[in-house]
Amino acid sequence: MKIAIIGTGYVGLVSGVCFSDFGHELVCVDKVPQKIEMLRRGEVPIFEPGLDRLLERNVRAGRLSFTGDLAEALDGAEAVFIAVGTPTRRGNGHADLSFVMGAAEEIARVARHPIVIVTKSTVPVGTNRKLRELVAATNPDLDFDVASNPEFLREGAAIDDFMKPDRVIVGAETERAARVLQEIYRPLYLRDFPIMMTDLESAEMIKYAANAFLAAKITFINEIAALCEKVGADVKQVSKGMGLDGRIGKTFLHAGPGYGGSCFPKDTHALARIGQDHSSPVQLVETVIKVNEEIKRRMVDKLCDLCGGSFNHKSIAVLGVTFKPNTDDMRDAPALTIVPAMVGGGADVRVVDPQARREGEELLPGVEWMKDPYAAAEGADLVVVLTEWNEFRALDLRELASRMAVPQMADLRNVYSPKDVRAAGFIAYEGVGRRG
Repeated sequence: MKIAIIGTGYVGLVSGVCFSDFGHELVCVDKVPQKIEMLRRGEVPIFEPGLDRLLERNVRAGRLSFTGDLAEALDGAEAVFIAVGTPTRRGNGHADLSFVMGAAEEIARVARHPIVIVTKSTVPVGTNRKLRELVAATNPDLDFDVASNPEFLREGAAIDDFMKPDRVIVGAETERAARVLQEIYRPLYLRDFPIMMTDLESAEMIKYAANAFLAAKITFINEIAALCEKVGADVKQVSKGMGLDGRIGKTFLHAGPGYGGSCFPKDTHALARIGQDHSSPVQLVETVIKVNEEIKRRMVDKLCDLCGGSFNHKSIAVLGVTFKPNTDDMRDAPALTIVPAMVGGGADVRVVDPQARREGEELLPGVEWMKDPYAAAEGADLVVVLTEWNEFRALDLRELASRMAVPQMADLRNVYSPKDVRAAGFIAYEGVGRRG
């Protein structure tokens, strides 16, 4: 089957490459000529483990191509996926649907044969029905169907998530839309991965509800971590004990500096606004948003205390600034709150991150970028583990401590054992939710 995908960002590119690996003919469309040229050269504009090799394989097989011409991409396609951004609108928390609706309108103008329009972007409940009205008004003669197919990809593990999903959600209310989506996902169906067919509104809500629940779970354990510090408990033991309960599960129970990334912040804000707009406020989600910001500020206070109450004239090494490991994504990363607070307080901040520099140089002005954790720690008063990259999980702690002016560690991901850190020569260790 020929499929077109509009948008070569994270979701669109991963989806297009993986669909082509299913054996479909994929054409990825983007309005940025530089991105199309990069992709045609086999260069991937985002960091996702294994994506470059999968892209190369399917381009070589003739199943995957890239263009800036939507009409060319739609020629002969049975389905077109919209996978463009839906960022939070400044000031009101609503999802910005201008890119989605713009793509739908352009499809209506250039499509010349029956087609299924599939929304893969995360959109508020009711969007697909509005999209259907827009397309029908723009081109009353077009024979089309609309479907919702939200993505559930974890950055850093997106290919596995696509190829071995927990579930595939399809909102489709016509026989043709259901048939086309079932054929697209047939390779997964044959391997018994769950494909759930539902209505448009339920598909839209499932995406928001799932992400909000996971954000709440992270926020809950971070609140428990703060209490653990007060009462002398260890949050790692607490979360392990909780996670052994099958009703709770162990995932997303790792205390840290708060959630960030491309999904949880914008999706929780959007869901809160949907509730407010329908006079059914989702108060738990509203509180999650508020508490997550407080957690980031609490981390700043923790670091400031280690620096004697002031960042001024302190030298600090920061290990990791992406919102999670195995990605170059810094959207709403805790680092964007924590690092500027240290720089603004007068600290000399040196940053080490395997993938963040391309984005980080603009987002984190005033820091020095280093390639090596040991060089970054030279003469430092504090080393901060902010993202748990594998490169930072097995450091030579004695070597690290020996290079520092004041060997202190703030382990905001609880990577290391406090006992091991102190045995290596550190005079102070602070984790999250652990005994000081």
